[in-house]
Amino acid sequence: MQRRDFLKTAGVGALAAGASVSLPARAEGPSIKWRLASSFPKSLDTIYGGAETLSRRVAELTDGRFEIRVFAGGELVPAFGVLDAVQQNTVECGHTASYYYYGKNKALAAETTLPFGLNTRQLTSWVMADEGMGLLREMFAEYDILNFPGGSTGAQMGGWYRKEIKSLEDLKGLKIRIPGFGAEIFSRLGAVPQSLPGGEIYPSLERGAIDAAEWTVPYDDEKLGFHKVAKYYYYPGWWETGTHLVFYVNKDQWAALPPSYRAAFEVAANEAHLEMLARYDAKNPHALQRLIAGGAELRRFPDDVLLKAYETAHQVYAEEAEKNPTFKRLYDSMMAFQERSDAWWGVAESPMSNFRQAVRRMK
Repeated sequence: MQRRDFLKTAGVGALAAGASVSLPARAEGPSIKWRLASSFPKSLDTIYGGAETLSRRVAELTDGRFEIRVFAGGELVPAFGVLDAVQQNTVECGHTASYYYYGKNKALAAETTLPFGLNTRQLTSWVMADEGMGLLREMFAEYDILNFPGGSTGAQMGGWYRKEIKSLEDLKGLKIRIPGFGAEIFSRLGAVPQSLPGGEIYPSLERGAIDAAEWTVPYDDEKLGFHKVAKYYYYPGWWETGTHLVFYVNKDQWAALPPSYRAAFEVAANEAHLEMLARYDAKNPHALQRLIAGGAELRRFPDDVLLKAYETAHQVYAEEAEKNPTFKRLYDSMMAFQERSDAWWGVAESPMSNFRQAVRRMK
């Protein structure tokens, strides 16, 4: 006891005197200021908030020396202009959904989601723990961009319709807002897809310029007020089974960052990715209840629609894979991962979820 007391006293004395103990100096870094162009409006606090989380955490992890200022869709560049802006170094980074750029290369849509594709956890696992990130980085290198996980909405809803969809025939001539492969599949089913930013959907539905629109999940759909102009709310959103957002960074800007700032960015991006999904999972059940209480009529897509859409989706993929090597590499990898993962989900995750729901229905 005396020896320990002596050592403790000696240690305190040395610290007080400052003679033999010194703390390492905190490394200083340059002051760097970036601009981030988002594709999303500020009113959508959770999806837009992913970029705000990134900005806040990067600043905290670098003692304020690395600042990223976030701009909503349309403030710096058009909502669908983020990829071009980052590629051309108009802004250093962006927050968007890659399927918005489907017209450049259909393979870009795979970074966000594929109809009847991986669910949210599967897509995160494929990207972060399998070969997904490497394959995606190869694709984005063609655009001088590095991609990072930028959030997830989870499985989405099937959208809002001004009239009921009772069969496949009801899709003929339907004007629907929908992007990516979902738009191509709807087109083959007889609908007339249109691509609109989030802020333009409500007025288009209200004045009848479109008959239906999909956006994301109940929490955001409620904020945009779609239930006021189209009362039929459909599920499942088979074209967005596990939608991911993405942070884009210009490759030259990334190369110029100190290593510690790069690490801060990656840590913050991963945190924003997981936080967004957690927030949606917490908010969506309440939002769905409020929507139904407010007059929204929940509907499941008819079986003939789902079956035909599934068949059509895989026809579209086969055709694209024949002519697009980048898409083929991504698609083959994702489907191989899905086959392995679905077998596991069928044993552990899905049966337990189905059992719990069955018990609740019996009550």
